[in-house]
Amino acid sequence: MLHELRIYETVPGMLPALNQRFANVTLPLWKKYGIRPVAFWTEDVGTSNRLVYLLEWESLAEREQKFPAFQADPEWQRKRAESEKDGPLVARIENRILRPTPYSPLR
Repeated sequence: MLHELRIYETVPGMLPALNQRFANVTLPLWKKYGIRPVAFWTEDVGTSNRLVYLLEWESLAEREQKFPAFQADPEWQRKRAESEKDGPLVARIENRILRPTPYSPLR
């Protein structure tokens, strides 16, 4: 089992719009593609314009199949463009693939 940690730093003031897009657009499409979110967080201490989330994958091969398929989905492309008609929501994305250690409680 692998986990993917993604950190989205939003354009100032755009975190509410990004949260709305995840809740109403991204998550239903992820379900369609079998993408499994583990958790989402915002920061109470630190940078106030970040969304942090964790995805779960059986393997890199699963990720390499499902995530690009989601990104190429015409509905996702259309709704993403609609949500960014007044400008982008995300300024920067950090992405890490994490492999659990043998002693990790989360595997």
